[in-house]
Amino acid sequence: MLHHIDFFPEELKNNDNKSVLSEVPFIHPSCKIKDSKLGAYTALGPNTSISESVFDDYSYTAGNVSIVWSTIGKYCSIANGTRINPGNHPQWRVTQHHSTYRRKRYGFDEADDSEFFQWRKDHHCVIGHDTWLGTRVIVMPGVKIGIGAVIGAGAVVTKDIGDYEVAVGVPARVIKKRFSEDQIKRLLASEWWNWERNVLEERFNDLLNLDVFLEKYSF
Repeated sequence: MLHHIDFFPEELKNNDNKSVLSEVPFIHPSCKIKDSKLGAYTALGPNTSISESVFDDYSYTAGNVSIVWSTIGKYCSIANGTRINPGNHPQWRVTQHHSTYRRKRYGFDEADDSEFFQWRKDHHCVIGHDTWLGTRVIVMPGVKIGIGAVIGAGAVVTKDIGDYEVAVGVPARVIKKRFSEDQIKRLLASEWWNWERNVLEERFNDLLNLDVFLEKYSF
């Protein structure tokens, strides 16, 4: 016998997929946030952690996402299991174990290695507006991903990816661009991601058709 289940647990009737987003970020109760800035109409799925980062307007995580020392643009779609700027280790030392920089925890010093942590922070990641990072993507420290880019599921991004490029694989390599060079140039010039809410609502349907959009809003 098959049992049809509408929702389990019952509170999922009003979960983040059903609720209407607003200028106040939606943050799932299981998320962890440290010293970060979240934009309007953003949504953080279950078990997302963000530390010392910026997460701009309309962007969302599907869940189980880790973001550290990064700037995430507007309208970014970040799939389940993605990690942006994972921890790096001091490979140049005799031992790369974290006891060499988390020294207090191991009783080797009264202070941790502040220079090493600053080195990590200096390798900041930048994710451009309207990017799509597929399931379990890893973006390595210091990498920049351009506006409108697509990163395929499971990719490990070790080098910068340009605007509107599609990259897949381990390590990630660019396989194509979403649009022609002329179309990309015109899209970038439009800066539609900076439209105010009232303008966005007025022009929203034009975002659904590339030719119509370019005819109306690019020069």
